[in-house]
Amino acid sequence: MSVYTVSFVDSARAIPDALWKSCFDATLEGHWWYDALERSGLEQFEFAYAIVHDDERAVGIAPLFAMDVPLALIVPPVWMPLFKVLGPFGRVFRSQRTLFVGSPCSDEGTVGLLPGVDHFAALSCLQAALVLRARQLKAPMLAWKDFPVSYDADLAALARASGMFRLESFPGTVADLPGPRREDYYASLRANHRSNIQRKLRRGALVLPVNVAVVTRPEAAVLDEIFALFWQTYEKATTRFERLNRRFFDLMARCPQSHFVVLRARASGKMVAFMLCFLLDGKAIDKFIGIDYRQPAESFLYFRLWDAAVAWASGAGARAMQSGQTGYSAKLLLEHRLEPLTNWCVHRNALVHAVYRRVGASVSWATLDPDLARHLAAHPRTARMLDAKPAVH
Repeated sequence: MSVYTVSFVDSARAIPDALWKSCFDATLEGHWWYDALERSGLEQFEFAYAIVHDDERAVGIAPLFAMDVPLALIVPPVWMPLFKVLGPFGRVFRSQRTLFVGSPCSDEGTVGLLPGVDHFAALSCLQAALVLRARQLKAPMLAWKDFPVSYDADLAALARASGMFRLESFPGTVADLPGPRREDYYASLRANHRSNIQRKLRRGALVLPVNVAVVTRPEAAVLDEIFALFWQTYEKATTRFERLNRRFFDLMARCPQSHFVVLRARASGKMVAFMLCFLLDGKAIDKFIGIDYRQPAESFLYFRLWDAAVAWASGAGARAMQSGQTGYSAKLLLEHRLEPLTNWCVHRNALVHAVYRRVGASVSWATLDPDLARHLAAHPRTARMLDAKPAVH
């Protein structure tokens, strides 16, 4: 019987590359991603890594980060008046120091384990070590961030054993790319969606003609344009978790997995939109976008950016495009699948934990995002399926 232990390191580079490759396969953001994140100097995050051992052998990696989370990011609007009243009585009701398992910018949380490892035993050992680690970091909240349904059985069992509660997260989105051509994707869409999108593309081309390029290792001046568009989009967003900086994009540009899909106004040559994509093994990831919102709304830049990304990704051999959380209205029209993601949380203070558990029980896709609320109202069968959650008592 295996006896698992856990140790911690503060840098991705302290972990052998061979272990990264074995634990994080070619379809996942691996060593290159975590190394770039921690070297970006993102001040709101403190990065670390838990290494799971079976006797003396390292058998798993759990990326971690700590941050102060504003409760407005996760508390449903119906509860916010209560938290505003309680706010003056303690920081715990305004923001929460939290140790997370996962990545601040990855679409899904991952604990990479070697084949043959007893998942539940390894995760249980990891949870016990993380409780102590959170105390050392003065983080009263511990959270497993955005874990997909493949982890539900193990994390639900771990929640029952350790007292964690389930907190619904913004779902991820995935679009299938059925063939090597952009036309294969459009042929797979429902006729009404396809005609709606093609109408937007035609109208946008008339309003603002653009040139498309897919750029790798862009030079500094191009990265300046990219970051300016990212920042414009960031400031417009209603949900802000990660606050990226210019250095992050510089480091991403050096990664061979990174491709920048760029739209430039044909008349002026000015960049009006970009999408940072990762090309992995059979999958593309739409990681970040930037759009010049000063352009006419009928330019339909998001749809044209997506169209260019589909053409590139399909031709590059990707058969799926993962495109992250939020922005659901456009993504549902583009027929992205919604992929459930879940946070699993525990607070050290029993009273605060009880309050958070009660709030967490009221969080759903419908309370997280109005576009999702409208989608669920129009598709009650989807809403009923979401009600079938792993039991946590």
